[in-house]
Amino acid sequence: MPGVNSPDAALLDTLLREAPLGFALLGTDLRFRRVNHTLAKLYGHSPGDYAGRLPAQVWPPAVAARAESAIREVLARNQPVSETVPLAVPGAQSPDGQAGGQQAGRPAGPAGTWLFSWFPAHDPAGRMTGVALAAVDITGQQMPEEAIRRSEERYRSLVQGGAQVVWVATPEGDIAEDCPQWRWITGQSAEEYLDGGWLAVVHPEDRPRVERRWQECVRTGRLFEDRYRIRAKGGSYRHYDVRAVPVEHGGKIVEWVGASTDVTGQREAEEMRGRLTEQLSAAALRTARLQQATSMLAEALTVEQVAEVITEIGRTAIGAQRSAVALLDPGRLRLRVVNPDGMPPGPAALGMEIPLSVPGVMARAVTTRRPVLAEDLGELRALVGTETPVPESFGVDERSWAGLPLLAAGAPLGALRFAFGRPRKISEEERVFLEALAGQCALAVERAIMYEREHTTAETLQRSLLPDQLPRVPGLVMEARYLPVSKNMEIGGDWYDVFRIPGQRLAVAVGDVMGKGLPAAAGMGRVRNALRALALTDPEPAAVLTGLDRLFSATEMEEQVTTVAYLVIDPETGEGFVGNAGHPPVLLLAAGERPRLGQTEAGTPLGWPSQRQQHPFRLPPGSTAVFYSDGLVENRRRGLDDGLDELVAVAAQAPDEAAGRPDKLLEYLVGRMLAGYEQDDDVTVLVLHVPERGKEDQG
Repeated sequence: MPGVNSPDAALLDTLLREAPLGFALLGTDLRFRRVNHTLAKLYGHSPGDYAGRLPAQVWPPAVAARAESAIREVLARNQPVSETVPLAVPGAQSPDGQAGGQQAGRPAGPAGTWLFSWFPAHDPAGRMTGVALAAVDITGQQMPEEAIRRSEERYRSLVQGGAQVVWVATPEGDIAEDCPQWRWITGQSAEEYLDGGWLAVVHPEDRPRVERRWQECVRTGRLFEDRYRIRAKGGSYRHYDVRAVPVEHGGKIVEWVGASTDVTGQREAEEMRGRLTEQLSAAALRTARLQQATSMLAEALTVEQVAEVITEIGRTAIGAQRSAVALLDPGRLRLRVVNPDGMPPGPAALGMEIPLSVPGVMARAVTTRRPVLAEDLGELRALVGTETPVPESFGVDERSWAGLPLLAAGAPLGALRFAFGRPRKISEEERVFLEALAGQCALAVERAIMYEREHTTAETLQRSLLPDQLPRVPGLVMEARYLPVSKNMEIGGDWYDVFRIPGQRLAVAVGDVMGKGLPAAAGMGRVRNALRALALTDPEPAAVLTGLDRLFSATEMEEQVTTVAYLVIDPETGEGFVGNAGHPPVLLLAAGERPRLGQTEAGTPLGWPSQRQQHPFRLPPGSTAVFYSDGLVENRRRGLDDGLDELVAVAAQAPDEAAGRPDKLLEYLVGRMLAGYEQDDDVTVLVLHVPERGKEDQG
């Protein structure tokens, strides 16, 4: 062992004195034998103050007591002992053992945390001679640990104070530790929860899916995410979003950490938003349907067409199984159903007339002038005041009903009836829609009734201006047809006429007064009557058309456009003269020849300055002439020139049975020329055929 004054001893003294570590040596009597400067300064002393003293004489009582306990444990067990010692005292104990104060000129030691390591000291023979102390400042090392502890506390407080429930499960998916927050929500005991009872509070409809997905995630180690309902301790169910992640260590899952978040409020808000969206969408749809109904009803010119619109709107807008329109009879005692297929089968559906005295939703709607809404059969019976509703109100497949009055200026015109195949409560929004629909329907019905009445009058007047029948003329077969526009009930200006004139000849005229209504009909009547009068005086086409020009200029308005094709023919020879005042050319068909249009110049309409001409006309035996109005060849989609070309092509394809049969030829030409087009003008066709000799009686 080196001597005390050797260089090694001097080096050791320097290390003990200058090192930032605290060193001390105590004897078996617990008294200090040697202390370095670092340890002595911890409590404001010099190394000399420690010689021969006990820890209680130089250190604060708490620190001294812990030190003496550690020294005795080392002496007894011959094993090192370590402990952390906080140094937060403002001063040190005086050498005389009096606490408080510090020696004059000696500053107090620094505050912080130190690690005191006590270990046995032995002589060369191995005998224990005392206890050595090594003290290390670990204040900086403690700060990260304190930060971690505080972070954990903050996280724990956040979890406990938040809406999430945090839970831990074993790698196998079993609950690993108690979760009081979960048990407070569900009312489960700790035993129930730890025994896997969390699945017991999952809604029965959700549990199979949740359990299957949880086991699959545990098996594969994938993230678990789901939303399901949990039974709270009050018995109600709440919606939770659940997310659990595996925690791995060394490549193996050591536990699962999950968080369950109550999203009931969010779910209810989503459902409310969904309901509002549905209501807004339904309202927008009903508005669009009402606009559509208004547009469709505006185009409906008959009561039957009104019923068709109501049936379509009832089906698409409110899901009605049946929709019916009924009108009040003139005596105001019965309802006449317009569309029989809108009623349930039964006696009422067969007769389509329902006395107002018989209970039913339509009868009650008319008598009360208020909507009648029956959610189910019981409510229907209560509303109509009968124990057994009559067939008008009841079908075996009907479960709810709505009846609405059709009112015009406050007076009832009839009623609407809607029937549904299931019990159905009409919402306030739907009620408003139905009442608006009934209002539009009432206007359409009133307009349709007026139009139908006017149409009947117009058609009667129109046909009264046409010949009741064509004259029977030997050697000539004739057929004529007038087709008014079905969608337009106004009087048209088309006309035709065939009459005998002096000289055993026949006058044939086809004309068209442009426009609609009474002015067109009146103009047609004046031109027709004037033509007859002029033909009896001088039947030649040039003279008749010239006379019509003078009449037209004197009586008609300048903007009125009228065209006429006029033919004078000898039935025995088939020869004559033709004149044209702006009318479409005649179509000529001869046996063995291709159909063609007459080459006669069209001229100008009546009343326009013109030198009227007449041209020879010949219709040999076996030939046919077709006079027509522009409605046959012209429409919005087809121009006049294209229509004339198409007429010639169609005539060329006429079937063999149409040859020599004016009725068959007329039917064929009209059918083919109007096929695929919407008729937007009146159509007049007059066919003249000269049979071959010996076939005069054909047709």
